[in-house]
Amino acid sequence: MSDAQAAEPMIGLSIAVLTVSDTRDEASDRSGQLLVERLETAGHRLAAKRIVPDDIYQIRAVVSAWIADPEVQVVITTGGTGFTGRDSTPEAVTPLLDKTIEGFGELFRQLSFEEIGSSTVQSRCLGGLANATVLFCLPGSTGACRTAWERILVEQLDSRHRPCNFANLVIPERGTHRHG
Repeated sequence: MSDAQAAEPMIGLSIAVLTVSDTRDEASDRSGQLLVERLETAGHRLAAKRIVPDDIYQIRAVVSAWIADPEVQVVITTGGTGFTGRDSTPEAVTPLLDKTIEGFGELFRQLSFEEIGSSTVQSRCLGGLANATVLFCLPGSTGACRTAWERILVEQLDSRHRPCNFANLVIPERGTHRHG
């Protein structure tokens, strides 16, 4: 970040975190907790946090409500992106997207390859835009959430990051218009 960019004020975003798991609760949700800590440390606000079972309709219901809420600018999910029979986050979220961020999953898997090797091919993480809300679906491991946050999201959700970022898409005076 240049000195001029660092001098700009940080515009905190309102971010909702959804943990998708059949076994986690608030006490054992390390990935969701990591995301909340990271987003708050970066200067963003936690809009909401939920845990739902790995069920396509429950996931879709929560994400749909958040993308319809003008107070939520970003949704980050963790969990349900693998290949087991119950992993259904991509199937729940994809129909809601107006646009996909193709490069997000590609970049995540490239970075993840450095850490876990070829096992990264089993990650079906994705990003997209729905009703002027940016969505990111991350794997459920704390390592994957840390990689995504520290190596992609912290910059892309910072309005000062150049040459471009996703934050400016969801800041009302700078970005896209919400459908109401």
